[in-house]
Amino acid sequence: MAYDEGYSKYIDHTVLKIATTKETVLKFCAEAKQYHFASVCVNPCNVPLVAKELEGTGVKTCCVIGFPLGANTTKVKAFETVDAVENGAQEVDMVINVGRLKDKDYDYVREDIKAVVDAAHPKALVKVIIETCVLTDDEKVKACELAKEAGADFVKTSTGFGTGGATAHDVALMKKTVGDALQVKASTGINSRATCDEMIAAGAVRMGTSKGVYIVKDELPNL
Repeated sequence: MAYDEGYSKYIDHTVLKIATTKETVLKFCAEAKQYHFASVCVNPCNVPLVAKELEGTGVKTCCVIGFPLGANTTKVKAFETVDAVENGAQEVDMVINVGRLKDKDYDYVREDIKAVVDAAHPKALVKVIIETCVLTDDEKVKACELAKEAGADFVKTSTGFGTGGATAHDVALMKKTVGDALQVKASTGINSRATCDEMIAAGAVRMGTSKGVYIVKDELPNL
């Protein structure tokens, strides 16, 4: 069936559920190759498999770090990043320490992000998940500023394990904060072409979603 290739570049085809099997991961890889998505985003244990499946296709291997709570120590996040990159990850999506952000321990949050950036660059891009659903607008702005100071490549709205997902308001606020220095990834709740369009208009250039096939084909999924 025909699909709109213009949307493919936005899709990080995401498969992070607790009971994800190898069969499911391989299915997502096959879909990503078929529709030329930007990446397949997986948990660390699946990075070697995904990197092998996507080799030479132009589809990136993306791995989450400190996921989903962001409460690992900085040393563990950095080690996890090194391991992911060695296993073939070309992009890493790390979760900030939200509690430390709310404590206003900004040095901690900045250095936590920077440790992942230092472990990933130059081999892999770093997307910083700030978990917007538990933050005030002021906290969202501060988190984006800290990600920028730490040298990250993207800021990202959500893990998908919180109480809410991406909103156009949050994406626009994040983009206004980082300007051209970083890019914005919208994640969670992007289940249709219309929602994807809304996020693009707000400033997002990537979408973390398991519904990428429906988006590029402009079909409504069975939710």
